Amino acid sequence: MARPLPRILSNGSTQLARSRDLARTAADSATDVLHPLITITRGLRRLASAGRRKWAETPKDRRGPLLFLGASAVLVLALVPYGPLLAVITVMAAAAWQGRDRGPATPEGPDETQTQRLHSLYEAMVPHFSTADDPAPLYAHGGEWDKAFPEYAFDTTGRITHLLVRYPAYFPDGEPESRARVEHLLSAKSGRGREYHFEWDAEGNELTVTVLAPLPTDIAPQRFVTAPGETVLGFTDPTEVQRTLPLTHGTGQRDIPPVVWRTGTRSTEPHLLVAGRPGSGTSTLLRCIALQALQYGDIVVVEGGGTDDHACLTGRDGVLAVESALAGALASLEWATAETERRLIAANRARQAGHPPPEDTKRPLWILLDRPTALSHVAAAEGHKDPLSLLQVPLRHGRAANVTVVVAEQFDGLDALTESVARHTSARVVLGPATAEHLEAVLGAPPQSTPVAQLPSGRGYARLGAGPVLRLQVPATPDPYDEATTEADRQAVLDLLPQRTTPADAEPERTPAQPEPVPAEAVTAEAVTAEAVTAEPVVVKAAAEPVVAEAVTAEPVVAKAVVAEPSRASS
Repeated sequence: MARPLPRILSNGSTQLARSRDLARTAADSATDVLHPLITITRGLRRLASAGRRKWAETPKDRRGPLLFLGASAVLVLALVPYGPLLAVITVMAAAAWQGRDRGPATPEGPDETQTQRLHSLYEAMVPHFSTADDPAPLYAHGGEWDKAFPEYAFDTTGRITHLLVRYPAYFPDGEPESRARVEHLLSAKSGRGREYHFEWDAEGNELTVTVLAPLPTDIAPQRFVTAPGETVLGFTDPTEVQRTLPLTHGTGQRDIPPVVWRTGTRSTEPHLLVAGRPGSGTSTLLRCIALQALQYGDIVVVEGGGTDDHACLTGRDGVLAVESALAGALASLEWATAETERRLIAANRARQAGHPPPEDTKRPLWILLDRPTALSHVAAAEGHKDPLSLLQVPLRHGRAANVTVVVAEQFDGLDALTESVARHTSARVVLGPATAEHLEAVLGAPPQSTPVAQLPSGRGYARLGAGPVLRLQVPATPDPYDEATTEADRQAVLDLLPQRTTPADAEPERTPAQPEPVPAEAVTAEAVTAEAVTAEPVVVKAAAEPVVAEAVTAEPVVAKAVVAEPSRASS
């Protein structure tokens, strides 16, 4: 027969809860009783602080008369009937007045409009967070919303800026479809046109909804404080990265968290793919990358759109080529392939010999392609080789050869990219408005914030390898030759460009025409037996008389090679 538990153990929890309630009630009663004393004490402390501050501000030559005046007032109060009592009452009244709560009384809980918004949001969440088999549902029609939303915040317009949502444990928070439905409902009910960040706590069955502040769009291009091999793609939220960069923002300076892409021989994401709609800022990002790459390396630019967005780079120091035609693009990419192979061979030979890699293989080489699929269509129509097929060697072996490839393409041209481009570009950027399906298809993972329909130029998302999806704002790097560019932005870009080594409109120097080689007929050479001869000096006389040349019409003449018969020297 089992023995019952002792009474002290069976009802111990009840007594503990009762004792806690009694202690809380006693503390509240003591606070109410001692509230006047607390107010007077706070006022005396404020009066003493004001007196010390007044004494410190008084000049030293006036402190003596002020002290004498105070002593005279105390003496008069001591001699007047009921003077000390009146002085004490006056000081207590002043202390009570100074110790009062001066702040405006904050309303407890939301107002009527906010309550209605939270109640409607609660009712909308009932179909997602409730089942018919739940004996004590947290979400039910006509239920209490304050248990489901323990924390909330509103802005001045009455819209939700922060919300903590509790949900039952049986909700499938591990399924992306279930999460997407809840996130879409919350963003629609809390206010459209804003970006919301959703943080799911599967262990605690809580969802934190936060309205993200807009990223700054007026950051001009400048020299970023980065190490060699680091490229700033843009800027993101301060909660996503643990690094900030000092930037000149307007007339002052501020620290902004960047999205840094690391390239080079030790990079895990050596190549980049940028996707977006027309006007989303893909060419702007390429210009920003080019300005940073020219500090330490050389670049080759292939522009397939035919808009001359990168004409400002032509002829600059470190810019090997800026091609927009098919022939020039093929020649530049063929050279890039050969250069990648040459670097690999040179580095391998130096490694086998026990020497460091040559210096020319350490200088970074960047291959920037803006809308290369347009040239692929032209090449297919004219029967030439696809320019994207020439990127296979730089993409596959570029990290070892210090060669980086950046491809910028629009959404409608992503299907035309080759398999090697899609496989080796593990760093991804999507700019401009895009659906969640487009973002997940390009980035490989959905963003943690809700995409909006209207975005400024250069706004989007970035993902480096298998890292998280980050919000991104590209620095404003417009084309300095565009008429719509402001003077401040134009000068900011021109200040970062290297000096021009070759004028953009200058033609290469032509050397004097050399006589073309004359085709010679094949002649069979007869073997000649060489005999020892005595060499005699031959005196050559130069012709002293000038010869006057007459202009004649040149006609193509086929010259025949004449074989000179060797003269045999007599022994």
